[in-house]
Amino acid sequence: MLSTDLLPQNGKNINEANPLITNMYCADPTAVEYEGRLYIYGTNDHQQYQFNANGKNTYERIKSLVMMSTDDMVNWTYHGIINTGLIAPWIIASWAPSIVSRLEADGKTHFYLYYSNSGWGVGVLTSVSPVGPWTSPLGKSLIDGNTPGLGEGCKAPFDPGVVIDDNGTGWLSFGGSGQYDTADANYIPGGARIVQLGEDMISLASDIMEIPAPYHFEANELNFINGTYVYTYNTNWERREKWEIANHEPPSACCMSYMTTKTPLNPASWEYRGNYFKNPGENGMEYSNNHTHLHKYNGEYYLFYHTLALQKRYGVEGGFRSIFADKIEVNEDTLQINMAYPSFKGFSQIKNFNPYMENKFSTLAVSAGLTFSQIDPVIADGNLFVTASQGGSWSLVKNVDFEDIAKKFTARVKGKGRIEIRLDNIDSSPAGSINFSETEWKDISVRLPEKINGKHDVYFVFSENVNAYTWSFGK
Repeated sequence: MLSTDLLPQNGKNINEANPLITNMYCADPTAVEYEGRLYIYGTNDHQQYQFNANGKNTYERIKSLVMMSTDDMVNWTYHGIINTGLIAPWIIASWAPSIVSRLEADGKTHFYLYYSNSGWGVGVLTSVSPVGPWTSPLGKSLIDGNTPGLGEGCKAPFDPGVVIDDNGTGWLSFGGSGQYDTADANYIPGGARIVQLGEDMISLASDIMEIPAPYHFEANELNFINGTYVYTYNTNWERREKWEIANHEPPSACCMSYMTTKTPLNPASWEYRGNYFKNPGENGMEYSNNHTHLHKYNGEYYLFYHTLALQKRYGVEGGFRSIFADKIEVNEDTLQINMAYPSFKGFSQIKNFNPYMENKFSTLAVSAGLTFSQIDPVIADGNLFVTASQGGSWSLVKNVDFEDIAKKFTARVKGKGRIEIRLDNIDSSPAGSINFSETEWKDISVRLPEKINGKHDVYFVFSENVNAYTWSFGK
């Protein structure tokens, strides 16, 4: 057995689903489904943290977005970052992505990822894969402060939210509202906007119209549910001195509220429907800004959001956020969205993990001491290997189903060292291991000393400087 002490994991307990990943800070989630997997993207707060770990998250150094995916909602594959600063060197900063996909005439699924170009505008990236490579088709903002028709109330044309309706038409919401001196101005501050996208998804096909959102601030998102457009947004911090909507209480400060319509370009048609997610600070966590994404996956609705919980567990201050998710109840007939609450526990795994396919070591529920690097950016965008920063680094894959008896283990590795397989308890004796000394990537296979069957949590424990890319068990 490895003699080095196992590294602690202070950011996440092994029985918790949240935060989704602990190797970096990320925020402002969005999601798209592709070939049965759910892909999540977010603002790379970690880039700002690395610039000044002891400082405040002021966002201006962030020029990348984070990618991760899952098909069981507990084990996540970290796909690395989208380097927006390299792909779109004209940007100021990149935050708060929103993504959709559509099968196009060339027979390929195209992905359209919109993001805040700082507070100045909205940029767009495209790809024919959910993990890239990505390109900037316009070479400039799709929308910014110089775009005609914004109107005076849209102080910051950022925080995009995109949706494609049942007719295949794309819609983009965006906008930030300022603070005013009067109750009337703060009640409907006038910063929320919506526009129809062109057939190419990278142009505008209508006038820009206001969404009259009460106490609007930022964090715009769109869904299309049961023939209806659902707009969600973050409310401001102003006092609720005015309220004129019957049957609804005023939304709390910096919470998530929503509105619905069937005619998005008609401002008078938008109906305020209520508050569905209060600030995490009102639910036992720290107060922060607020940004959510509502997504239906595998027949269930999930709410993706961010909190400051990971930085608190790591003893960090400054506003570095991490992505969480919890189930949320949505009545598709009435479009009632029930209140959701932040939690560390999250939800249960929706399917067991298959050990007999080729899996990446970058797919895990939680880990300690691992760093992640691109295997080959030229031919394998989004595919990462892990490196053990020191002996006793480890990862955990939950609910692995050895339906058929496993007799061997194969791993693609590089370097000199050892990887141990431990079942159900990280302190258990190894159920198998590999030792290797390789200067190039090589698949190493070993027979297991004892056959493995049934369902297990699988821990991989690494010696120092081991590089590991893929693994699989054999029958």
